[in-house]
Amino acid sequence: MPNFFFVFVIVLSFIFYLFYKVQYVRSRRPMERKWLSAKSSMALGLFVAVFGVNTLFIQQTTVAYIVAAIFILYGFASLIAGYKMYKHYLPFAQQEADNFDH
Repeated sequence: MPNFFFVFVIVLSFIFYLFYKVQYVRSRRPMERKWLSAKSSMALGLFVAVFGVNTLFIQQTTVAYIVAAIFILYGFASLIAGYKMYKHYLPFAQQEADNFDH
């Protein structure tokens, strides 16, 4: 049962990553692009972290534990950095959207 949940989150986070990257490419506004890049970074971080957690359930070897730990740490670091970028660029992207609409 846990593996199905992890696989579902892995697939969903990768889909969101692709969605935000497509939005990033289509956007012409610089602040909106940085904001979308932050969102895609969070999705990719979640993908990598949950992939590492899933590896812990699939394989119980020393090498798998080390690789999973690296994936989990790197994924959560990317998730946290993306969240900080998201919070930083959100007001600028909103202001840019407001100025663009008027």
